[in-house]
Amino acid sequence: MKALELICTRIVYSESAFAELKLWHLPTPAQGSLHIFKYSLAYVVSGKCVLRYDNESGKGDHRHYYDEERTYACTTPERLIDDFQKDIERWNHENPDA
Repeated sequence: MKALELICTRIVYSESAFAELKLWHLPTPAQGSLHIFKYSLAYVVSGKCVLRYDNESGKGDHRHYYDEERTYACTTPERLIDDFQKDIERWNHENPDA
């Protein structure tokens, strides 16, 4: 079985902000992850990626918030997207003039 694309979309929040979501179902877990999903979720404001969740091979699940990178415990695609959305809301709240 090859990787199956589940989500590949862009959500526009404003003239200067959008989110890009990419999610695949894998036949086996990516190196460094315990689940069978590969993902890259990014929130871009004024041309700069300010928030990103991903699990690049070898690094495992993690999230970037501002300039900080931390481990992230991905459990399900639904929870991943919910956590990402909550971080977008948090970022927008903390940066109302962006």
